[in-house]
Amino acid sequence: MQAIVIEHRSDIAVLQLCGELDADTAGQLYAALAGLLERPVPRIVVDLTQLKFCDSVGLSAFVTSKQVIAARGGWLSFAGADQFLAQLLETVGLSRYFAIFPEVEDAIAAARL
Repeated sequence: MQAIVIEHRSDIAVLQLCGELDADTAGQLYAALAGLLERPVPRIVVDLTQLKFCDSVGLSAFVTSKQVIAARGGWLSFAGADQFLAQLLETVGLSRYFAIFPEVEDAIAAARL
C-alpha cells in the first residue's frame, strides 16, 4: 500500500491510499497519519478511490487516529470508497462515526461550510 499526502489547502490534507491496507501495510498508514497528527488542528480527508482492500487492522488505525484528531478539534473523513469499502464501513458501524463523501472535492467543500 502507498499513502500519499496531498495538500489541498494549508489547513486540509488529503491522504490518498493506494493498494491494500492490511496487517502487513498498516505501518505505512500509521506513519502517514502520525505526520498529519502533528498539525495544530488536523483536518484530513482520506481518499479511498485507489484502495482495493481494507481489513480490521486498517479500520482500527482510522478509529485510533480519529480519537486523537477529535481531541485536538480536528476531523477525519473518507471520500471515494468503492462499493465494497462503503459496505464494509456501513457493516462495522463506522459510517456513523466518520463522514463519508462520494468524492474528495465533496469532502473539501463540506469543510468550507
